Amino acid sequence: MMHVPSMLKSYPKDLGGVDPVKLAACIAACFESAQTCTACADACLSEDSVGELTQCIRTNLDCADLASATGNVLSRHTGYDVNITLSALRACWMVSKACADECEQHADKHEHCRICAEACRRSEQACMDLITALG
Repeated sequence: MMHVPSMLKSYPKDLGGVDPVKLAACIAACFESAQTCTACADACLSEDSVGELTQCIRTNLDCADLASATGNVLSRHTGYDVNITLSALRACWMVSKACADECEQHADKHEHCRICAEACRRSEQACMDLITALG
């Protein structure tokens, strides 16, 4: 997260009126969620009850892919298109919510699912905050 605000400040042009604090928070939350979901899916694969975690693994991987893609989209500002940004944010918000919901079902048995659910809730909230700010 340390470099995200610095990179936003170093951008040579205007960010188009986007709140840099909310933008930085969302970028960081997306990348944290992507990493956490990838690790959670891997941990699920190591569980003795892996057969019961199929949906969780799938949702983890979908969330990791969309969160990473959204973090990348939010990190680019040249030729900015608010419609593309909003579409990415909505997709990330939706999959973050779905992943948090799924992981919360397993959080009492698997610590990695509890941690993942928390990261996904942060991403979900950060995406919604930025969606609201972008209007």
